[in-house]
Amino acid sequence: MGGPKIGLVYVAVMIAVVVGVDVAFFRGHLWERLMVNVGLVLVFAAVYLRIFGRPWSP
Repeated sequence: MGGPKIGLVYVAVMIAVVVGVDVAFFRGHLWERLMVNVGLVLVFAAVYLRIFGRPWSP
């Protein structure tokens, strides 16, 4: 399901959310910023795998 275009849009949305949260809330907090960024990427990855399935499975 989906294609490369959907994956690119998903990655663009993820980048926009991560940058937006960084700028809005964690401008001067290095370690908190890093932890939140890692958490957001993990959440986006889990949602992607849940919705689109594993891209490596036949």
